Amino acid sequence: MQIKIENKILEVEEGTKIKELLANTTMANPIAARFNNEVKSLNYKLKESGTIDFIDMTDKDGMRIYRKGLIYIIGMAIEELYPNAKMIVNFQLSNSLLCELKNMEITDEMIEQINQKVAEIVNSNYPIEKKSVSKEEAVEFYRNIDTEKGKLQLELTTKKQVSLYWCENYFNYFYGILPINTGVMSVYEIIKYHRGFLVRYPSRKNINQLPEFQENNKLLATLDEYDVLHKGLNVPTIKELNKLTRENKIAEYIELDEALHEKKIALIADEIVKNKNLKMILIAGPSSSGKTTFARRLGVQLRINGLKPVTISVDNYFVEREFNPKDENGNYDFECIESIDTQLFNEHLLKLLNGETVEIPDFDFEHGTKRYNGNYLKLHDDEILVVEGIHCLNDKLTSLISDSQKYKIYISCLTVLNIDNYNRISTTDTRLIRRIVRDNQFRGYKALHTLQMWDSVVRGEEKNIFPYQEEADVMFNSSLIYELGVLKDYAIPLLQEIDNTQKEFSESKRLIRMLGYFESIPSQDVPKSSLLREFIGDK
Repeated sequence: MQIKIENKILEVEEGTKIKELLANTTMANPIAARFNNEVKSLNYKLKESGTIDFIDMTDKDGMRIYRKGLIYIIGMAIEELYPNAKMIVNFQLSNSLLCELKNMEITDEMIEQINQKVAEIVNSNYPIEKKSVSKEEAVEFYRNIDTEKGKLQLELTTKKQVSLYWCENYFNYFYGILPINTGVMSVYEIIKYHRGFLVRYPSRKNINQLPEFQENNKLLATLDEYDVLHKGLNVPTIKELNKLTRENKIAEYIELDEALHEKKIALIADEIVKNKNLKMILIAGPSSSGKTTFARRLGVQLRINGLKPVTISVDNYFVEREFNPKDENGNYDFECIESIDTQLFNEHLLKLLNGETVEIPDFDFEHGTKRYNGNYLKLHDDEILVVEGIHCLNDKLTSLISDSQKYKIYISCLTVLNIDNYNRISTTDTRLIRRIVRDNQFRGYKALHTLQMWDSVVRGEEKNIFPYQEEADVMFNSSLIYELGVLKDYAIPLLQEIDNTQKEFSESKRLIRMLGYFESIPSQDVPKSSLLREFIGDK
């Protein structure tokens, strides 16, 4: 076979493992590879000609593999130390995963022992091997050793064969690919935190050291709140959700899930109305969080309380094009705070809050300039300003307005549903699938276009939104436990259009595989008022 690596063409025997070709790359420490644009383990045996691109932890797939490897060896350590412990990966916080033991209280002594055991596993550099067994064999094997780990996943999969990862005497199911040995996971920290422990890992920007630890108290409290609510509805994993769907009970559950949203929105509106000093609501959140629908439904609740929302768009306050900053590639950066004419915006806000009339500009994006077309605005006593935008939690946007007059809302799709105890569903993945569906439904974009733009979107969020999320007065979790069951029938056909000639093929396959675990939920069961309608439409 002919295998291309960087600028070399190699003659390779069929069955050669990718790791046997590492000498042909200039990359220092590859963790996996893309073969014909599909992510593969370094232990993958080549069966056809193609191109290999090695990946390390600076790559999003490489970092995803690293995180899974960390959880794998921590699970291995806990099983050896506390055989009866039932570990669960709960939430992802900034560069860390929050884990708990469902049946044990974590102590400082336990954390010390876990750290010692994990260090021993890392230093021993044990091989991690993937073995394929029949589904029946795997289920029987799990039953014989009386453990929950991975069992939920085995019940989900429709494949005849199931792949388990083995290391010494430890085995477990993991969604996706793991590193080929334990020595890879050398940069980490395990600390006692909240009700469990944090597994900290490096960022893609600096893979050799851990970033400074940052508390996410408000984010964690929001995740906790929704986790408790949905545990009360007894839908902690996909298994329970699929059971409801198969038994035709999903419509009733959808009503409950939607009622949780409405109740939270009503509570936020009550809090706003109660504070008579508030003159402005600021709403920010990452892409595909459902900000538009949330703002509309919040407006309804405010009106019920006698307060009328008046929206003002930050998009009309861009600086003149000649003054707009450019990024490192020389392109206009429309996402940085400096692209907004904050001085004019604040002047107009002050006048409005003082009861004056202001002529609001309309920004002409074609010519890069503000136009004044007689759009006058005056704020009355029974009205409140509502501003939505990526910079709304950044005080630079409203620097002249007193904090006592502002109410900041952070909205994001914070997924609390797990595949199983060890394999969680990423918040970013849920937002990406929402975006793929919405881009196709309302903007005519194919999934390939959305995937090509996504990394840039995420970089903008990491710079302009996430650093300010803890500044919010309240956080609203826009996720719906059932939504991926609805979105799958929209998203999978779009993702299947991407073939292995595109570098986005690996991402499309990964998302298709994840969505495949969900039973399809009919879109007609989604209420017309649901936030999910922002992405799938009204039909």
